[in-house]
Amino acid sequence: MRRICVMGTGYVGLVTGSCLADFGNAVICLDINEERIAQLKAGKIPIYEPGLEEMVTRNTQRGRLSFSTEMPFAIKASEIIFIAVGTPSQPDGDVDMSYVYTAARSIGEYMEDYKIVVNKSTVPVGTGVQVAQLIGESQPEMDFDIVSNPEFLREGSALDDFMHPDRLVIGASSQRALEAMVDVYRPLYQSDIPMVLTDVESAEMIKYASNALLAAKIVFINEIANVCEAYGADIGSVARGMGFDERIGPHNLYAGAGYGGSCFPKDVIGLTSIARKNNIEVPLISAIDASNRNQRQHMVEKLRALLGEKKNPTIALLGLSFKPDTDDLREAPALDLIEAFKAEGAIIKAYDPVAMEHCRVLYPDLMYCEDPYAAAEGADVLVLMTEWREFRNIDLPRIHTNLKTPKLLDCRNIYDPRTMQELGFEYISVGRPTYHPGDPPPPNYPSSRHLSFR
Repeated sequence: MRRICVMGTGYVGLVTGSCLADFGNAVICLDINEERIAQLKAGKIPIYEPGLEEMVTRNTQRGRLSFSTEMPFAIKASEIIFIAVGTPSQPDGDVDMSYVYTAARSIGEYMEDYKIVVNKSTVPVGTGVQVAQLIGESQPEMDFDIVSNPEFLREGSALDDFMHPDRLVIGASSQRALEAMVDVYRPLYQSDIPMVLTDVESAEMIKYASNALLAAKIVFINEIANVCEAYGADIGSVARGMGFDERIGPHNLYAGAGYGGSCFPKDVIGLTSIARKNNIEVPLISAIDASNRNQRQHMVEKLRALLGEKKNPTIALLGLSFKPDTDDLREAPALDLIEAFKAEGAIIKAYDPVAMEHCRVLYPDLMYCEDPYAAAEGADVLVLMTEWREFRNIDLPRIHTNLKTPKLLDCRNIYDPRTMQELGFEYISVGRPTYHPGDPPPPNYPSSRHLSFR
């Protein structure tokens, strides 16, 4: 058992602290936000993440997980200190490192013996050196080590990602720190999870490079989808044909409204900024964010085309969060639609399983509905923006009846164009041909696994 402090109780910090406690470590989750710590002590989880509330409850009841605002106590009592604070983007694209640097100064101020300081936050390459300098300014004679241990948590599946990761990346400044970190993650080591043990700078770079490549794959398939639309090709077939190539793989080849969330947007811009500071040209990486923003605007234009000349339309919007299984609205593509059509006088009726309360703070004048059918009632068009599981099995004939005009924009391609045509919808998706009611039905192509040759 290791004595651990996790600085920051945001998404990464709370998941990290809870999971490390579940490994059997003694964990203090530290935050200067007294209201948040009071909530956590009362058993109230401030973020939505499936399974997190149960894990927090289990580990607090067993005495392995606690919450505190007492920074001197938490730092002095811990062997290993994880920095898990926010690193948002600044207006010019640079990464705001103020929270990380404040945490480093606090560690230097209060530490009284050897500590291992772990950067869990997504930080630019070279941050480990800067954190060490800040701690050393306060404690020039004190022994400590710096570790980079980037997180690869997907909102909505964060607990599974932590407990069953593809790999664990640990960049350490000494063998002593490396061995201690392997011990912290002993359950994963014993489960033969691949471990990348490297230097601090390489570990920092792995996180940025991974997110940039994933973002590039998303914008690439969206650009291909737009070409498919122009020529009547089907992006589903194209992506499937590409995915069988093991050099490409099938993952993240789903066309849609573009990425959002707390990681991809800021990390892509952050990586570009890191390169720019050293006068390194990265034209491919620099183009990722612009392409993603174009895709989001493309959804706005598709909706305009579907509405035609309709003035002050009523729009039913299904899904607000940037992806399913989270209440996170950061950089959510749905917000682009809201901003564009509110400015044009549209009435927007919205439904999301968990994100409506957060959205109500941003847009109190939307009509928030109790279910998809109430949202569709009397609307001129329905827009599917987030692929929540419950939307995959909604009663489409009922939706058709409730809509004033049976128009549906599917920004996540979760419905079958043939079925939608048969039901009488004017149905538009992403990167697939549009079939209007009364048009000849699209071919029902069988999967190759069902073909027989004689």
